[in-house]
Amino acid sequence: MLQQTRVSAVVPRYESFLAKFPSVERLAAADRAAILAEWSGLGYYRRAHNLHAAAKAIAYKRNGKYPRAAEDWHKLPGIGRYTAAAISSIAFDEPVAVVDGNVERVLGRLLGPIEGKRESWSAAQELVDPGRPGDFNQAMMELGATVCLPFAPRCTECPIREFCRTRGRGAGPSRKLRRQKRRVYYGLRTRRGSVLLVRRSPTESLMPGMWELPALDHPSTDPTLVTVRHSITITDYTVTVVAYSGAPSSGAKWVRISRLDRLPLTGVTKKVLRKAGVIP
Repeated sequence: MLQQTRVSAVVPRYESFLAKFPSVERLAAADRAAILAEWSGLGYYRRAHNLHAAAKAIAYKRNGKYPRAAEDWHKLPGIGRYTAAAISSIAFDEPVAVVDGNVERVLGRLLGPIEGKRESWSAAQELVDPGRPGDFNQAMMELGATVCLPFAPRCTECPIREFCRTRGRGAGPSRKLRRQKRRVYYGLRTRRGSVLLVRRSPTESLMPGMWELPALDHPSTDPTLVTVRHSITITDYTVTVVAYSGAPSSGAKWVRISRLDRLPLTGVTKKVLRKAGVIP
């Protein structure tokens, strides 16, 4: 949930998610649309799909028993090396190191230049505290996030400065990718308490199975209802929504507005419907 959202915004969503799916068995048995609806607006919807698949693997293939080793976590859908190590060290005290961008920066300054991801993982593994691996990993990540900062490291506040070889010197992060700007157009059409929506194909690489407003290939002469701004990764979208008067596109369906809170809507669709006053 934290991939592109602030902690303060995620906490209530996380609590709501746990209230709805309080166990791995409940999550595994849930309808995917219900999971996507709960995830709506958080982005990176492939994570929700993988979370559901991993829950099924634990509930049905492992009889509800969680893996304890990072190697076994890594075998579950959507669990990469970093996540596997974080779970196994923090939840099960397995002495494995975690390396994210923050940890990699700390290691590079603490030990001097390190070439490549493999070397970073090896260095972290040599340092990890076998008695308290979870605390160690969280401390390293927090150190990088709050003290060993990319451009202005707070070296005088660093608890390990006496061991540091560079004292904050060294290359900063690589230049960020330039943000892209795009204009997109959607049509909004309502009638008798329903709204016209289209469901994205389950095979789509981006937001599969989510519901959205009908997209328009080009600007429309229909009256503009709302304009919103929406960002996904490095792309900033200007979204223009018109009072759609054309024939419904193939696959479009009328959906009761009272049911929308139970459907997995894309983030931009939810934003538009709110601004247009269709949903609260």
